[in-house]
Amino acid sequence: MKKQAVIVLLSCSLISFFGCASAEKAEIGSGSASVLEPATILKFSDVPVPIGFKLLPQSSYSFESAGVRVGVLKYQGKANADLVESFYKEQMPIYGWNLLNAIEYGDRLLNFERESETCIVTLSPKGNKVMITASLGPKAQLLPKKVVKPVK
Repeated sequence: MKKQAVIVLLSCSLISFFGCASAEKAEIGSGSASVLEPATILKFSDVPVPIGFKLLPQSSYSFESAGVRVGVLKYQGKANADLVESFYKEQMPIYGWNLLNAIEYGDRLLNFERESETCIVTLSPKGNKVMITASLGPKAQLLPKKVVKPVK
C-alpha cells in the first residue's frame, strides 16, 4: 500500500511539474499577448528585457569599472516587434531613461539617455522572432570650445 501511495504521489508531482512548464512555454512563445512584462534577472539592472528573451552570450559583452559601464547585449525571443517597441517606450522611463528619438527602417532604433549615459535599443524582426541589441555607454563629454585669436 505504501509503495502505491509513493508511485501516485511521484506521478502527480511529475505531471504537475511538466504540465506547468509546458503551459509557461506556450504562453511565452505564443506572441499573442498584448503587453510584455520585464524579466527579473538582468545583465544591467536598469536596462529591462521582456520575459522570454534569452541573452546571446557569444554575441554580447559588458564592462563596468569606476562608475563607467559599456556593453552590447543581444537577446532573442518570440514576440511581435510592435509589442517589443512599446515595451521599451513604456519601461525605459521607469528605469530613469528618456527617449530621444525612434527611427524605423525595417529595424527599429530607440535612442535613450540620462545624466551620463546613452542606451541605443535596436530591434531586428526576423519572422516571428525579434533580436534585441542594447548598446550602453557613457555620454560624450562636451569639451570647452577653444578660443581662436585672430591673426593681426
